Amino acid sequence: MSMEAVVILSLVTAQRFGELVLSNYNTTRLLSQGAREAAAGHYRYMVALHALWLAGLWWLAPGRSVNLGLLIIYGLLQGLRVWVLASLGRRWTTRIIVLPDAALVRQGPYRYLSHPNYVVVAAEIAVLPLVFGLVGYALVFSALNAIVLYVRIRAENVALGIGTGSVST
Repeated sequence: MSMEAVVILSLVTAQRFGELVLSNYNTTRLLSQGAREAAAGHYRYMVALHALWLAGLWWLAPGRSVNLGLLIIYGLLQGLRVWVLASLGRRWTTRIIVLPDAALVRQGPYRYLSHPNYVVVAAEIAVLPLVFGLVGYALVFSALNAIVLYVRIRAENVALGIGTGSVST
């Protein structure tokens, strides 16, 4: 068993659990302020996809060598993830939570992209398996993630009023 793989996957797992705790905290607080959840139906599929992706990595990656260059790229993606979370601040959640009359976030990476978090997530889903040489795994989960993100981004755009003339989040 590769100790490097175990350490990497332990850190990623701890990060994901920490993000879920933060998301649940922010969701509860936003809902108490009058926010509402939009398009909740797809959320379970998104969670299942991410859970299967990580569980599969725990099953397949230990014992495999680590590509240091791709691990560095994955680390850089974590910097972008932090930038996204910091830019959204207390409004960041894993769900689509709409706070009435709140302006869209236009700072940080949101100055350049409408959905930078999804760019980071898509890259992570591809790059981390590649760190362990799991090319087919990266392709399969990238394709599945693209399907989920297609649904998610359309639902989020509707909820946020992007393209409808309404400006709220």
